[in-house]
Amino acid sequence: MLGRLATPLGILAAVTAAFTYVGTVDPNDPGHYPVCPLLKLTGVFCPGCGGLRSAHAFIHGDLGAAFSANAVATTGYFLFAAVWVLWLVRAWRGRPLRIGLAPAWWWGIGALLLIFTVVRNLPFGSALAP
Repeated sequence: MLGRLATPLGILAAVTAAFTYVGTVDPNDPGHYPVCPLLKLTGVFCPGCGGLRSAHAFIHGDLGAAFSANAVATTGYFLFAAVWVLWLVRAWRGRPLRIGLAPAWWWGIGALLLIFTVVRNLPFGSALAP
């Protein structure tokens, strides 16, 4: 049984280590992390900009600051947690995790990310900017 749980538990360990590091080393202090190349070259926020600050705030329990830094990333943390629990339960029962999304869902997710990226770079969407 431990063999079936090894992969989801290993992924949890890796994610926990990454979040522990980001929770310890504050991305709001300059010099610890590289600057987003797209932001540096163009001044445009990518969909991931603010993700480290979002993770740092999330780890410290400040959900408002986490959503303010990057709403998509913060939503992704909750989505990851839900999928991980589903994965663990299915692995415990000896069943594989299969999440089959129709192409329309993938196109929809891509469209939402594109809209998020465009809106956060426009004056009226400044609330979505990190």
